[in-house]
Parts: sequence; C-alpha cells; structure tokens
Amino acid sequence: MVKAAILLVCVIPVIFAIMIAVPLVTRPEIPTSAVVPEDQISIEYTKHQLKVVSFGVTERVGSQYTEILTIKNNGEIRYNVIEEGFPQPEKKSRIDEDQLRKLTAMIKETGFMEIPTNQFPIDENVKEYQKSTIKITLNEKTHQIHWPDQNATSIRIAPIITQLELELNLIIDQIL
Repeated sequence: MVKAAILLVCVIPVIFAIMIAVPLVTRPEIPTSAVVPEDQISIEYTKHQLKVVSFGVTERVGSQYTEILTIKNNGEIRYNVIEEGFPQPEKKSRIDEDQLRKLTAMIKETGFMEIPTNQFPIDENVKEYQKSTIKITLNEKTHQIHWPDQNATSIRIAPIITQLELELNLIIDQIL
C-alpha cells in the first residue's frame, strides 16, 4: 500500500510535466498574442563579408560585400547591396502583415530587446568571416546587437539571435 502511494506521488508530477511539454513541443511557433496594433517596429539587418588584409606589421579588416535589409512598420522593405565599395540598385518590396507580426512577436516574446550587447572577439586565426548587425526599434526603444559567424568566435551566439537571423535571411531570399 505504501509503495502504491509513493508511486502515485511520483507519477502525478510526471503526468503534469507531460501535459505541459507536449503542447510546447508540438507547436514550435512563437505565439503572436503579445503583438498589439499599437506596436511600432522597424528593423535594420546588415551582413558584412569581412576579410583581414595584412600590411606587414599591421592588419586591417575590410568589407568585401555588404547587404542591408530595412523593414518598416508598414511592411515596406528596402534591400541594398554594396559590393567592394560600389552600391548596387536598391530593391523594394513588402512583407505581409502576418510575417511582420511574426517578427514582432519573436522579438517581444523572447526578450530580444533585453539581450546584453556583448562583444564577440574574433579568433586570431580567422581571416574571412561574416559579421551581422540587427538594429531594432520597438515602441521607440532601440536595441542593437553585433555578432560574427559562430565559426569566427569562441563565444556561443544566443539561439534567439541565430533564429531571428534565419527569419531575416528568408525575407532576403524572397526579395531575390
């Protein structure tokens, strides 16, 4: 009888944990319920392909290729490319309201605006890498984060940063 009571006490928390975990695992999307119509957001995402150039004693980091994606609150998108210092023609497009709401929810629900702006030092042996920047203005509060490729630094890049980077790269792919 005592073993059955102990077993019952141990099984109940497991059942509750399963009841909580199953909906979270089966629905990996971020809920958009936190997004309200009054939210104002603008996103500027920049990717630089950088190369370390050696001048004997000194070294300099130069940008070979830069992509700039700007998303305004009304869904308007601007995409610019600068290749070896020469700007290419700007491309304009729009994203639908659902996609903008998804981005806003991702930023609000995950606490992206509270991520510390850590410095990510570049490893010494890395000569070419990508460095990205996201500048977000949400309801008049601005937050900016810079980070390199995970291969270029020994510090771990937060998964929310890479997830947001993936979403913005998908938008760039839609424009191209």
